Amino acid sequence: MKKFVQTIKNIWAIDELKQKIVFTLLLLFIYRLGSFIVLPGIDPNKLANLASSTKSGMLGLLDAFVGGAFSKASIFALGIMPYISASIFMQLMTILVPQMAKVQKDGDSGRNKINQWTRYLTIVVTAFQAAAYIGYLKSPANADALIPAYAPFFWVSTVVILTVGTLFVMWLGEKITDKGLGNGTSIIIMVGILARLPKAVQDEFEARFVRGGGGLLIFLIEIALLIAIIMGLVMLIQGTRKVTVNYAKQIVGNNQFGGARNFLPLKVNAAGVMPIIFAQAILFLPTIFSGFTNNGLAKYFTDHTKVPYMIVYSVCVIAFTFLYTALIFNPKQMAEDLKRNNGFIPGVKPGQPTADYIGTIMDRITLPGAVILAFVGILPGIFQLIFGTQQGFSTFYGGTSLLIMVGVILDTLQQIETQLLMRQYDGLMSTGRVLGRTAVTTS
Repeated sequence: MKKFVQTIKNIWAIDELKQKIVFTLLLLFIYRLGSFIVLPGIDPNKLANLASSTKSGMLGLLDAFVGGAFSKASIFALGIMPYISASIFMQLMTILVPQMAKVQKDGDSGRNKINQWTRYLTIVVTAFQAAAYIGYLKSPANADALIPAYAPFFWVSTVVILTVGTLFVMWLGEKITDKGLGNGTSIIIMVGILARLPKAVQDEFEARFVRGGGGLLIFLIEIALLIAIIMGLVMLIQGTRKVTVNYAKQIVGNNQFGGARNFLPLKVNAAGVMPIIFAQAILFLPTIFSGFTNNGLAKYFTDHTKVPYMIVYSVCVIAFTFLYTALIFNPKQMAEDLKRNNGFIPGVKPGQPTADYIGTIMDRITLPGAVILAFVGILPGIFQLIFGTQQGFSTFYGGTSLLIMVGVILDTLQQIETQLLMRQYDGLMSTGRVLGRTAVTTS
């Protein structure tokens, strides 16, 4: 406890870090406040049917991503998911369209162009999803919540407000990334998920307590399994394959440089949580095209207890893991950096052979990492089928929700620890470093 108090004091003693934390918390407070502001033309006292219809299936997961804003018919009902969908499309285009790939390689100016095009596409995607959401609000099950006197203006105002709301959330995420702590988009999604955790635990406890017959014991077993899964996810996220790297000796004047042996850490899950987010965004499409309902073909791909959902989800996660790893991991650049710094992998020639060697190792560790990631993604459906767990609580047994929470928390802690170590303070943990998903270290 004394160590924890001292760590908090160290964090607060760093002005830059303190400002980042306060700035991040302020923007997150604004985001959560907006999640409770109901759209004009809707009676918030008559949203019971809307809340009950979003407790299961893909709508329940979407509602979890936006912190309950979807079921509250909030101005942030669509959250940041349209921006995620637009980002997925633009990243695919940079791979499939040579002209787009050329623009992306133009340094900062190229990336700025891609980001600007992504924002424009976000407007289009949000307007389309807003129209589908309006159809969902006007369905017979939810029509009672609409105020008849506002009906002539409802369609136009709702599309405009939802679009502006998504753009504002996107702006909040970018500001958190620039001036706050961590990746703003991931933190906003994580906060929305965490906001649902206390209610989910309460509902599961009450459901087990009412059933009796050892329900309390089953609840304790569920909590223990949840902790075990979290520990396993931390191992998956922080797992690395260390490649030995030697540095040649150099004599400059009377001084000798190099000659050290280090390690090149290749992460088992280099893509982090992005494949999960991408796969989830793809599986949102059937719900959108069916007007945010679970009718027809959409019901097979929006219920995480269905076998078709598990198969499609797993394939999407594995495919996006390899795709995103290929986007962010460049073996050729790493080989050139090693060669420029007089580093080499024992038994491997510098240059292209080194790049091929690193790429081969990365492919070998990415495959099991992607399979484990896909398995973790379908765990909520498996737990719900086996234990009869409540829908809201089952989503925290793995899948998108838990992966985002664990990954983002590790990233944020890693950034805080980096700030502490830069100023010669002790790290957050006395037993080792918090590596996060993107940390690269040598030993």
